[in-house]
This record gives sequence, structure tokens and C-alpha cells, in this order.
Amino acid sequence: MGECGAGGILGCGDLARWFGWGAVVWPEVCRSVKKTIMYKLLFIVVLFVTERGLAQTDSATVVSGTPAAGTVTVVKDPRVDMLVRKQIEINEETTRDSRRNMPGFRIQVLNSPDRSKVFAAKAKVYQEFPDLKPYLLYQAPNYKLKVGNFKTQEEAEEMQKQLERLFPSGLYIIRDVIEVKVSDMPRDSTNQ
Repeated sequence: MGECGAGGILGCGDLARWFGWGAVVWPEVCRSVKKTIMYKLLFIVVLFVTERGLAQTDSATVVSGTPAAGTVTVVKDPRVDMLVRKQIEINEETTRDSRRNMPGFRIQVLNSPDRSKVFAAKAKVYQEFPDLKPYLLYQAPNYKLKVGNFKTQEEAEEMQKQLERLFPSGLYIIRDVIEVKVSDMPRDSTNQ
């Protein structure tokens, strides 16, 4: 049997002879193997002990000694309510302009890659219909000229008939987001 007392079929001494190590080297190897095994076992024990010690516990149980049955206490700084009110005011001011828009209709007068042609048409609309607001939009490679803010398609059709004497072809009524005066908006969309 072996010299280190490892037992089994091959002892430490038998392994030393098999590898050709002398009697002096093998006991050191045997001790270092035992130390490594002991360190691994110690690491595993410490790991389980610390895991159990660091497990989550109910803070109410720790503080008061009695478990709290599903209650949560929130301590809130009173300044939070003031900040929330201030944010509501800011949101109200910044979204006021967006509430002046609503779905409606516009008339597309011209769609052309020629910029000067579109600007000439815009000037013609300004001259003939000063109260009709033109909108110039560039979507590569074309410039689009749209006019008006019509709530209904019937209003847009009436203006389309008037515009046909200036632009005999290419007038289209399109759905768009239009600008509306706050006084003209329906009551429910202004949140008043």
C-alpha cells in the first residue's frame, strides 16, 4: 500500500514508484494535493455560509421584530408634489400649440422638381387669395405647394373651384393636419 495512507488500489507510494519519483518528492506532492482538496472544501463551506447570511430578509421583521403583512410605507418629500404641479404647467404650455392642429384638408396646387415654378405659383396664390395660407414642402426631388386649412372636404371643394381658374389642372384635395384658431376648435379637443 501507499505511504500517504490514501488507501484504495494504488496508494501514494505505488504512484511514486509507477511515475519513477523518489521517496522524497512524492510525500510533498501528496501533501499539496491534500491541501488543495482542503482549500476547495473550505471555499465551498464558506460560500454556503455567506449565502445564507446574505439572503434577503424582511426589513420590517429586522426593525420591529414582528413581520409586516404585505404593507408598504412610503415616506414622500412634500416638494415632490410641487414638482409634479410645475411639470403639469410646463406640459400645458408646451402642448398648447400642438392642440391648435387637427385633421382636415388642404389643396395641393403644384408638385414639381422646378423650384422657381413652385415659388411663382406661391406668389400667384398670395396675390389672388391673400387670406389663403400657402404651405411649401420639399420632399426630394419635388417641391409641393399646398394651400388652405379646411375642416371639411366641402369647404376644400369650394376653394378648389375658385383655384381652377388660376391652375386649370393638377389640383388635388388631400388629407392633412391643419392649423386652426383656438376659438374655432371644438370644445372637447382643447381640454377646457
